[in-house]
Amino acid sequence: MTVPHLTLNNGVEMPQLGLGTARSGDEEIRRIVAAALDAGYRLIDTAAKYENEAGVGHGIADAGLPREEVFVTTKLRGAEQGYASTKQALDGSLRRLGLDHVDLYLIHWPLPRLGKYVESWHALEELLEQGKTRAIGVSNFLPEHLDALAAESATVPAVNQIELHPRWPQPAARADDAGRGIVTQAWSPLAKGDLLDEPVLAGIAARHGRTPGQVVLRWHVQLGISAVPKSSHPDRLRANLDVFDFELDDDDLSAIGALDTGSRVADQDPATHEEF
Repeated sequence: MTVPHLTLNNGVEMPQLGLGTARSGDEEIRRIVAAALDAGYRLIDTAAKYENEAGVGHGIADAGLPREEVFVTTKLRGAEQGYASTKQALDGSLRRLGLDHVDLYLIHWPLPRLGKYVESWHALEELLEQGKTRAIGVSNFLPEHLDALAAESATVPAVNQIELHPRWPQPAARADDAGRGIVTQAWSPLAKGDLLDEPVLAGIAARHGRTPGQVVLRWHVQLGISAVPKSSHPDRLRANLDVFDFELDDDDLSAIGALDTGSRVADQDPATHEEF
C-alpha cells in the first residue's frame, strides 16, 4: 500500500499514517514492527518512555528495508529534559534503536512545572543541525507552550503530536498548529479502541463496506492530519492503512462530529500532567 506524505515546515516528507508502539515490550514490538513494515507502513513512532526502542530497532532491521524508506520518530522523556541531558538522551535512543539518526525527535510532554522544555528545545535545535534528526517537534504542547518556544526560538516545531479522536477532536488546537505551520499528529486516534464499538461509526462503516476503525482513520486523513494508530494483529495492521480509496461525505462527517464528548481517554491534561 502507498501512504500519502505530508510535507513538514522544513521540507521533510512524513507518511500521513504510521504505527504507534506504546505499551508493548521489546519482543512483542519487534514482531509487530517487522509485520507492519511488511504490510506497507513506513512511519514507526516510539519513545524513550515506552522502553521498547531496542525492540523497535530490531524490528526495523529484521524488515531489511533501506534506511531512507523508514521514517522513525522517538521522543525525549521527562526525566531527561534539560539542555545537556537532552543531547545525551538522543544518543541513548539512537544506540537502542541501532540507528545513526532519527527522522523526527519530539519533546514528549511540556511538563510546565519542571520548566525545562525551552532549554530542551534549544538542544533539539542543535541536534537538528548535527544531523542526528531530520526534523524536530513536540508532543502534547498547548498553545501557551508553543508561545513560550516562539518567544525564545525562531525554529517552529515541525509536528505537534496530541491526543486526537472523534470524542476529543481538538479543533482549536488543530487550528492553532496550522496557523503556526505545524503538522498535527494524532496519538490514540482510535481512543485506545473504545471507538470500535460505537454504533454511529458502525453504521457509517456498513454503508462504505469498511470497518469502524477505517472510518475513524479516514476521518483523520480528511482532516489533513497525521495519525499513528497501534495494532498488533496483521489483518488490522493492513486494514488501518487501507483508507485511501474511499471518502466520507458531509453527512458522515457531521455524524462523526456529533461524537465529540470533550473527553480524553486518560486524565492527561498537558497543563498539569507529569510523566517522567
